[in-house]
Amino acid sequence: MLAEHAQWDRRTMLRAGLGAATAVVVGTGLAHPAPAEAADDLDWIIDCDEWGARPPTGPLSASGTATNKIIVHHMAFPNVTDHSRERAVALARECQDLHVDGNGWSDTGQHFTISRGGYVLEGRHGSLDRLQAGERQMIAAHCPGENGRAIGIENEGTYGDQTPPDALLDSLVRLCVAVCRRYGLHASDIFGHWDFRTTQCPGAAFYREFPTLRHRVFRALGTPPRDVPARRWPDVWRFVNAPTVRVAQYLLAHHGHPVEPTGTFDAATVAAVQDWQARQGLPVDVDATLTAATWETLAPDLGRGSAGLPVTAAQDLLAGKGYADVAPTGVLDEPTRRAVRDLQALHRLPRTGTVDSGTWCTIVGGVVRQSLVRA
Repeated sequence: MLAEHAQWDRRTMLRAGLGAATAVVVGTGLAHPAPAEAADDLDWIIDCDEWGARPPTGPLSASGTATNKIIVHHMAFPNVTDHSRERAVALARECQDLHVDGNGWSDTGQHFTISRGGYVLEGRHGSLDRLQAGERQMIAAHCPGENGRAIGIENEGTYGDQTPPDALLDSLVRLCVAVCRRYGLHASDIFGHWDFRTTQCPGAAFYREFPTLRHRVFRALGTPPRDVPARRWPDVWRFVNAPTVRVAQYLLAHHGHPVEPTGTFDAATVAAVQDWQARQGLPVDVDATLTAATWETLAPDLGRGSAGLPVTAAQDLLAGKGYADVAPTGVLDEPTRRAVRDLQALHRLPRTGTVDSGTWCTIVGGVVRQSLVRA
């Protein structure tokens, strides 16, 4: 994750307000400690006191919005070979210094940090207390638009063409399981930063590990297969700017709406999404959220010979997520079909090279049941 402007989560402000009745102010120190019996369950996480965090430079608050996802990042830091605890502590301090002194934020931007040696550290003050409580996460600064409803996990290293060490991945699974249990989430609620923001984070090589990451979390949680949705689409909404937004804009334009594929969720896109929802007989979302039903009706099936804006939309996102041979030709050509087949294999879908709802879901960063419920 590189520098971004810190902001309050706007859904939290709009729906919960900023008064004392709706936000727990942490101030410039730690939040109130959690009960001892809860702390024992998470004593493998190195808290802010243990790694010597600086006090926040301003007040921090807990969100009034329910947590509904985990967003995984890489730090774009060097892939060091020092996997010691001392290195992990130094990493946490370096990150806080960058975010406070460089970005101008009040504290570390993410909730938790994982070192290449597999050490898990608290990031933003109060995050561990909130995790122990299992409610009202700290409002963070790791992904504008999602800061009040997504737990942000930073992973040391840069993973455009390298995968994280096993120790890091094992700890990421453990942390994701803990977050899911405490906040009532599922393995299908794990996303990458670039699913909700224009960025190179978490890196193409790391992102290819996400189906395995989610499957490991799913098995650890013991979720009954019947409770897994057929598709978990990214709930992109009007406060998010990302390549996924550009895909939606291409699809809206294909259906006749006057929008430009900029990746910015502008007023025209808000109006187009809400008009589409109304025309399809779907609930019209006040925030123009691309709900599962919105995606399902918006994205057409693509087969051999398909052409036009929907194909360009798929190509645009595939190229941005590591498929370098894919170009935005607007035709479902062989390089695109190869990329689609590879993506389908990663998510345990039939390797048809055509794009149905399940494949569209994985293209835009969502999760399909087949990817989780497998041997």
